Amino acid sequence: MHAGRVLITGLWLLVLAAGLPGGAQAQGGLSCRAEASPMARVELFFGLQRQDGTLVGEAEWAAFLDQEVTPRFPDGLSVFTARGQWRHDTGRIARETSKMLVILYQPSAESEAAIEAIRAAYKEGFDQESVMRLDGSSCVSF
Repeated sequence: MHAGRVLITGLWLLVLAAGLPGGAQAQGGLSCRAEASPMARVELFFGLQRQDGTLVGEAEWAAFLDQEVTPRFPDGLSVFTARGQWRHDTGRIARETSKMLVILYQPSAESEAAIEAIRAAYKEGFDQESVMRLDGSSCVSF
């Protein structure tokens, strides 16, 4: 998967218990309404095609999620099937099915290490060049 070259469609469902009091401000000045709490948000994009062209299967993905992701973020996460595309240097359009993982969390050194460990484990385990990472902040309420 090539960073910055992903087209995403679909419905976003975010699941995670919020930890900050309502109406608080997150780093960077994000201001939330009284019912919502600011949280960090990371979106990770995992390409499902290995370098040799074979695909990561649903059972392999589920095992990765159970073994590498859920233990690091047991409070909750969301996974979506996405469709990415980008233009090669040759001008040819490439398309790849991927998994998009969304995690809401409280920023900390431990959370950062956990996110990077997930990325490293996927790249190594599934012969990937990269796992694209998007960071942001969101106002969250339930």
